[in-house]
Amino acid sequence: MTDLASVDYFSDPAIAQDPYEYLDYLRSRNPVFREPHHGVVVVTGYREAIEVFRNSDDFSACVSVSGPFPPLPFQPEGKDISAQIEAHRPQFRISEHMVTMDPPEHTRTRALLARLLTPKRLKENEEFMWDQADRQLDEFLANGRCEFLGQYAKPFATLVIADLLGVPDGDRDEFRARLAGQTTPGSIEGSMYQDAPGTNPLEWLDDTFSAYISDRRKKPRNDILGILASTLYPDGSEPSVIELVRPATFLFAAGQETVTKLLSAAVRVLAEQPEYQRILREDRSLIAGFMEESLRIESPTKVDFRLARTHTTVGGVDVPAGTVVMLCIGAANRDPRKFEDPDDFQLYRRNAREHIAFGRGIHTCAGAPLARVEGQVTLNRLLDRVIDITIDETFHGPAGDRSYQYEPTFLLRGLRELHIAFSA
Repeated sequence: MTDLASVDYFSDPAIAQDPYEYLDYLRSRNPVFREPHHGVVVVTGYREAIEVFRNSDDFSACVSVSGPFPPLPFQPEGKDISAQIEAHRPQFRISEHMVTMDPPEHTRTRALLARLLTPKRLKENEEFMWDQADRQLDEFLANGRCEFLGQYAKPFATLVIADLLGVPDGDRDEFRARLAGQTTPGSIEGSMYQDAPGTNPLEWLDDTFSAYISDRRKKPRNDILGILASTLYPDGSEPSVIELVRPATFLFAAGQETVTKLLSAAVRVLAEQPEYQRILREDRSLIAGFMEESLRIESPTKVDFRLARTHTTVGGVDVPAGTVVMLCIGAANRDPRKFEDPDDFQLYRRNAREHIAFGRGIHTCAGAPLARVEGQVTLNRLLDRVIDITIDETFHGPAGDRSYQYEPTFLLRGLRELHIAFSA
């Protein structure tokens, strides 16, 4: 990569593998910079990204997962295009899901999810995690090696969320099989949001949970799905079945992606820098900070998008209504104005938790508490049950000449495979 000025972030395979040099280059030009290929305003600065995240009055989430693809379904007119956005909202990708909604609809929908993600339910789910971590490790521990994503992270994340949402025990193997090979969102190779009808995991989840909820409404039961089926809006009105289902199914799909990538990034650090294995074994209280620094340095979501609904400014840069704004989470979390020596993993970094890996503002990831606990449970059980965790050189090469492949996506940051070796 020699001419960074000519790079197309959205299609360059080298950038998909390592975006940080390119994003640092854009920040050196300006923390808010209009890239030349698609007219997208790229925000690489920490302070500027938070400014946009928190401003839902001037920025709409309608393009949050699609960015500039496809082009807007209308020609922006005037300095406030809010009415145009609402008139064309069904034409935006996955407009039925909370991640693309704006207030007041977002507020109503998120309230449904909050009724499910109660402290009591999260605590019960944490108890399940400890047992599931052991069950997952038992599948390969005797081998002394594993491909960590496929053999642990993906099935663990799937089954934890299945438990949280009350999927019946007899159906969980099907969930694991169905979601094991889903395509990564925002992929250069295709998107889980663009697959043909009947193959989209979100569609399958919607259909499956709709059947669960409809059954509970006909035959009430005192279980998690029964609680979900009886959930009301804050004003006391009853949601339709699909209005209940969609927040849960998006949490399912997005949570699996995020947690899988978070766990693999953290375990890679453990294997590459074995001194941390000793430090964390001796002081388990440091695991929480280790997870936060893992989230900061390899944020599972690389970018998020907003559409300027009004003619406004970001970081002093003019942003006309109708402009797609790309919030580079991975770049903001490596902004040297916020994080000292930002490209270094530092276990004792004092402000690591101030990262924005889970976003900010009204769209802060609802599953963030769940993801954090999944990470802490996984590292604790891994350190309890194995020693001498190393990178498997058969697959990734020797130290100093490693080879890792990341998902070819402009949206997410995650390894395709992570092969590790260990002693029980």
